[in-house]
Amino acid sequence: MSRFIRWLIGVVSLLVFCLAVFSLPVDSILAWQSPIIKYSFLFLFLCSTFCLHRIFKGPTAADRAVSIDILGILIIGFCVILGIITKRDWYIDIGIAWALQSFIGTLALAKYLEGRNFDE
Repeated sequence: MSRFIRWLIGVVSLLVFCLAVFSLPVDSILAWQSPIIKYSFLFLFLCSTFCLHRIFKGPTAADRAVSIDILGILIIGFCVILGIITKRDWYIDIGIAWALQSFIGTLALAKYLEGRNFDE
């Protein structure tokens, strides 16, 4: 029962935070941008919370591995949007490096879950 209450408090506080960030007229980096960028941040944030839920609650290790891979793709999306907003290309470089590292990590985890050694 206490675990349910903790999850409920966490979800409610997360929703209140999201509503406060995206509905209150606060001057931020998103204030001068188009609503498409604002809603894409919201969409990526919601997808990230779903991935985190699957990472913590996934029934198998393969489900957790897939959700970690999807979370890496979402982080690349955040980097691309930040690169568009700030017009700095090093966010794209970070996204490319993250994609390469995520690919290598996914391959290593797949070999580990299959029960093979890295040199096979």
